Amino acid sequence: MEQLLSRFLEYVSVDTQSDPSSTTTPSTKKQLNLAKKLVTELHKIGMEEVSIDANGYIMATLPSNIQKEVPTIGFIAHMDTTPDFTGKNVSPQIIENYAGGDIVLNVKENVVLSPSYFPELEQYQGQTLITTDGTTLLGADDKAGVAEIITAMEHLREHPEIKHGKIRIAFTPDEEIGKGAHKFDVEKFGAQWAYTIDGSQIGELEFENFNAAGATVTITGKSVHPGYAKNKMINAILVANELITLLPAHEVPERTEGREGFFHIYKMEGEIEKVTLELIIRDHDAEHFEARKSLLEEIVEKLSHKFGDCINLSIKDQYFNMREKVEPVFHIVEIAEDAMKSLNITPILKPIRGGTDGSQLSFMGLPCPNIFAGGHNFHGKYEYIPLQSMQKAVEVIVKICELTAIQIK
Repeated sequence: MEQLLSRFLEYVSVDTQSDPSSTTTPSTKKQLNLAKKLVTELHKIGMEEVSIDANGYIMATLPSNIQKEVPTIGFIAHMDTTPDFTGKNVSPQIIENYAGGDIVLNVKENVVLSPSYFPELEQYQGQTLITTDGTTLLGADDKAGVAEIITAMEHLREHPEIKHGKIRIAFTPDEEIGKGAHKFDVEKFGAQWAYTIDGSQIGELEFENFNAAGATVTITGKSVHPGYAKNKMINAILVANELITLLPAHEVPERTEGREGFFHIYKMEGEIEKVTLELIIRDHDAEHFEARKSLLEEIVEKLSHKFGDCINLSIKDQYFNMREKVEPVFHIVEIAEDAMKSLNITPILKPIRGGTDGSQLSFMGLPCPNIFAGGHNFHGKYEYIPLQSMQKAVEVIVKICELTAIQIK
């Protein structure tokens, strides 16, 4: 665990925040600072076919150590951190033998990580927690996954008695801005299937995610002197308000869970003459997903008829539910489930209420379920990760490699 902790702390010290407004890949050059460190480290631990392409995608190989022909499998994690919260000057705190109760992250700013708000904290009593200092995120999403994969590969190199087939690993940029798989070379990767190590709490095993679309609504109003505005003014702000009220009031992120879909308006700006709404549409069920897009189109059509042709709607699909691609090869989920059970980890199979590189990769021909990395409260100052969960993630990766060699005929 000391080696694992050391790796993780080194990785989170590098600012790798991605930028959604960028047109380059990677979206920020600073992601390459970590990428170069990882390439050096992969060579150092004896990985083969280590490469980094012009877009910052890293790939490497751990050769098979058995004569039996088994499928080539892969493990993938992303290097970037979210643009939602600063990842600069991360200063982790190590809480050994957590005794339960509140953890003061920052006295000056009165930032407290409390089980009264985050009740899952209590299950980690007696363990070592890695937290933020209350001013940045931690970066366990997904530098924990990176550290776990490299540590697992090093362990397999040092323990040739553990038999396995050919293993491919990859580290990607820009996952947090939805572009982590856009330039991933599936053919070069050459695996029959893979696992992203990018889940949250210990035991998570996910093979389905949202179908997702983004939408932009642009409303063009007419500004007239308010004293003489009757039957002349079109207030784009009020039109936008009416559009919002026509969406299902309870189908929003803060009122849904599990497989329940939603509409989420995350940005609104403008004035009387022009208002722009940005929203996302999410649903696990493909038919419900299409119905949500149709409902938004119907609302826009209705309001356009009422106020004149003053509303423009653009909807763009972003990713789809990987379940469609994983179910036909469900044994890849069962191998991960068996690996967890053999390590006394209770598998938590649940849908991802979001997206993952694995979703896009699955539709690119690389079926790719998602496995826990161990962290909690991603994307903010309350982020933390139990070191023991990270160790278990390493053990799961190793066991998957071993079981694939044993179980696949």
